[in-house]
Amino acid sequence: MDKEYILVSVAWPYANADIHQGNVTGSYLPADIYARYHRLRGNHVLMVSGSDGHGTPVTVKAEELGKSVTEVFDYYHGRFLTLFQKLGLTYDLFTHTDTENHFQVSQDMFLSLLENEYMYPKVTQQMYSPTANKFLPDRYVEGTCPNCGYSTARGDQCDNCNTLFESAAELLNPRSKTDDSALELRDTEHFFIDLPAIAEDGLQAWMHGEDKAFWRPQVINFARNFIDQGLIGRAITRDMDWGIPVPVEGYEHKVLYVWFEAVIGYLSAAIEWAKNNGDPDAWKKWWQNPQARTVYFIGKDNIPFHTIFWPAQLFGAKGLYNDDSQAQLNLPYDVPANEFMNMEGQRISGSRNWGVWMLDALERHDPDPLRYYLTAVMPETRDSDWSWQGYVERNNAELVGNWGNLVNRVLNMTKRYFKGEVPDPGELTDKDRELLAAVDAGFKTIADLYDGCKFRAVVQENLRLSSLVNTYLEETSPWTTAKTDLQATARLLYTTIQAISGLKILWAPILPFTSQVLHEMLGEEGQLFGQQVVREYAESSRSHTALTYDGETAVGQWGRSEIPVGRVLPKPKPLFKKLDQSVVEDELARLGS
Repeated sequence: MDKEYILVSVAWPYANADIHQGNVTGSYLPADIYARYHRLRGNHVLMVSGSDGHGTPVTVKAEELGKSVTEVFDYYHGRFLTLFQKLGLTYDLFTHTDTENHFQVSQDMFLSLLENEYMYPKVTQQMYSPTANKFLPDRYVEGTCPNCGYSTARGDQCDNCNTLFESAAELLNPRSKTDDSALELRDTEHFFIDLPAIAEDGLQAWMHGEDKAFWRPQVINFARNFIDQGLIGRAITRDMDWGIPVPVEGYEHKVLYVWFEAVIGYLSAAIEWAKNNGDPDAWKKWWQNPQARTVYFIGKDNIPFHTIFWPAQLFGAKGLYNDDSQAQLNLPYDVPANEFMNMEGQRISGSRNWGVWMLDALERHDPDPLRYYLTAVMPETRDSDWSWQGYVERNNAELVGNWGNLVNRVLNMTKRYFKGEVPDPGELTDKDRELLAAVDAGFKTIADLYDGCKFRAVVQENLRLSSLVNTYLEETSPWTTAKTDLQATARLLYTTIQAISGLKILWAPILPFTSQVLHEMLGEEGQLFGQQVVREYAESSRSHTALTYDGETAVGQWGRSEIPVGRVLPKPKPLFKKLDQSVVEDELARLGS
């Protein structure tokens, strides 16, 4: 079977705050699980993202702290790199938007849309602050949502009902977010992307294509309803100093709107990755190859940007980086957007310290239990909730009691009865073969679940298989046969060692750290996955740090490897720690403080 080209495009976090569990389970972790699975399959995976440094949330944060935008941006970008290493998120390139490369690619896409006549200038009225003597970006404006009455809606979107606004002028009682001063409307000219024309020229037909039958209902229904209600032109420039300059004479004091340029990062990051790896055209294998698949991992608030606006940009920029003026870069294959995760029954809130700040949590908790719980309660089809009680209970009952206990019992009995040497089983019975066949069959069932981004179902299927092996142990009782029939004990332990070898791989995309530990306890060599490496890249006028992935020496493969008879296994150790109830009390005490 030919190896596939899989582009894993991950939401770009604003570099203005630490990352919480909702961000991780919403997009970053599912993307990593998906990428790791496809790496085990031997597919050509390119997982890209970066810090979004040009959004007004970053400039607002800088003003709040009395620091420069660059200082704030660099601080949080560095913390993202640290978190992603500790949590094991295997980005081939996690860069940021303040690079020469991203500036160039974004401006090239802008000019391509302009040349293809999918862009037009338009004078509109925008919010102007007489106090600050400048136009205010939408995120600097707050007011009452005209749709639901939410009193602190942002100038570009209402977080309560998810209504998008063409401009902050649509808000009722608009005011400056920074000083609460009154605002007035003034004329300003900006470029707009002609979404109605792009929809008519192919976007609407694409959105209704039969090839989207497998898309999550909440994603495809939202996108189709959105486009069928009729699109309007949308501003892609704004009055700001911080950002990517508009490459048109007369627009020197305007920049590209962050909603327009941040999504271009998926393309610019792939191009940067190719340059950094010595093959500047390598990115085309994912972007210009019709057989390649591009999957976008985002939260539900970003659905319109990734199912409508970004595809519209790709449609409109036909001919970009291609001699064929009608050639088009690849459109999304899937957008498995997740819903939101709450915190102990309430919305996550930074101002109230109501959330699990992941870099902080990793100071007290191992990465795999965190990854496990976030996957087990992942908001794939509806909003879910983080509960510290649930975290402790599932860690103890499922990771420790089911999977970890199975590994511990089998390897310790092998140590006790056979001095750690994988015993010769002799002739396997039908029951033995049935168990191994069930594990092997899991590689097809679970592969389909991983590929379909149904990670909660993967957890349940893996637990079912490990429970099957636990039941086999209970029914065959090798600790009893050891007293009367050592050959039967050898057969039983051999069989369960082989089953565990398979389960190790089935769990690996979700539990990479402990799967590696088990890999070594089974006497296997090498690393299942590659290594994360932070690198610094120099451009002509600046340099930046990025997280990269080196998979050259990875040995993990999708399938059960046979652990040979006679191999002496290293001394076993527990994969997971049982958590005390005091963990719940301690963590709850941290909330809101």
